[in-house]
Amino acid sequence: MIVMSIWCSSLSLSSRSLAIAVVVCLTLVYFSYSFNACILASISRSLQQSNLRNLLALTSSSRNESSEAGNSRSESSSSGSRNSSTGSTNDRLSSTSSTSAPPVQTVTSSLDGAPKYQLLRQQGLRPSRHLPDTLIIGVKKSGTRALLEFIRLHPDVRAAGSEVHFFDRHYQRGLRWYRHHMPYTIEGQITMEKTPSYFVTKEVPQRVYHMNPATKLLIVVRDPVTRAISDYTQAASKKADMKRFEQLAFINGSYSVVDTNWGPVKIGVYARFLERWLLYFPLSQLLFISGERLIMDPAYEIGRVQDFLGLKRVVTEKHFYFNATKGFPCLFKSEARSTPHCLGKTKGRNHPHIDPGAIERLREFYRPFNNKFYQLTGINFAWP
Repeated sequence: MIVMSIWCSSLSLSSRSLAIAVVVCLTLVYFSYSFNACILASISRSLQQSNLRNLLALTSSSRNESSEAGNSRSESSSSGSRNSSTGSTNDRLSSTSSTSAPPVQTVTSSLDGAPKYQLLRQQGLRPSRHLPDTLIIGVKKSGTRALLEFIRLHPDVRAAGSEVHFFDRHYQRGLRWYRHHMPYTIEGQITMEKTPSYFVTKEVPQRVYHMNPATKLLIVVRDPVTRAISDYTQAASKKADMKRFEQLAFINGSYSVVDTNWGPVKIGVYARFLERWLLYFPLSQLLFISGERLIMDPAYEIGRVQDFLGLKRVVTEKHFYFNATKGFPCLFKSEARSTPHCLGKTKGRNHPHIDPGAIERLREFYRPFNNKFYQLTGINFAWP
């Protein structure tokens, strides 16, 4: 009897141990299954997002290439007369504000029918157009095109391919028209647009504020004397009989009086235009990029831009190489091309010889305005 009792007790303990072991095993299996399911779901979402970004990049590339080609042809036919004018910059911009733009083409239906967008819909992801979160507002001939091409290397940045000129020329067409000119994006991507004349146009700061007071603004600036010469060089390349730089920058043939109504000179008074923007936007929403450093160390400046926009630092030194012939940084690849290339024949033009006396007089003219600009921005660009 005693042996039987001990045997039964041992059997009872073994049964409970076995039951506990079974419960523990089932619990471990359950948690293991749940953990693996979460990992698989996360990987699936990441792959969908990655595929979508790649497809959008391909679509944006083809669309931007065609729009840039059209924009280049239109600019080449009209910029000569604009740049040669000696009237004020704001007057010229105001006169173009009523210029009619070509009617908006309806492309939504064709995009919806494209295989890549059918695939996105099957994955439950549908891209859409949005008003820009970020604007490159200037300054002309300071490196705005380079900035746009460099930052577009980032997979979370989509940008309009050509200058839309909504806030200075086509504002009467409304925000719906403006949105239609933006690229398709998905959640988490930034929509960007570049029009350098926004910085110097009186009405633009208020108009941008009314669209979105949280808009982030990128401003590329360089030595205003060098910028003026670059501006003149571009205009002179399109007009064979253009007067010499010294004749346009000064009044009455001497270097004593600077012609502040001549566009290339007037644009360089950065402080005057910046004060208008600061009436509507805090300094924290403006990022100033050095045009000189953008050429010498593009990775550094693009790193600052990525930080400012809250983006992961994806665009780094590995994306750039320096072209000694052009004296300009080039790209190993870009959104539109997978092969190394530079920005174009018009970038890095050789400047004409300018009388050193004229250059020194312009530096004297700009010096107090530069100091005021340093005070407003909190940055000393150390221009001569």
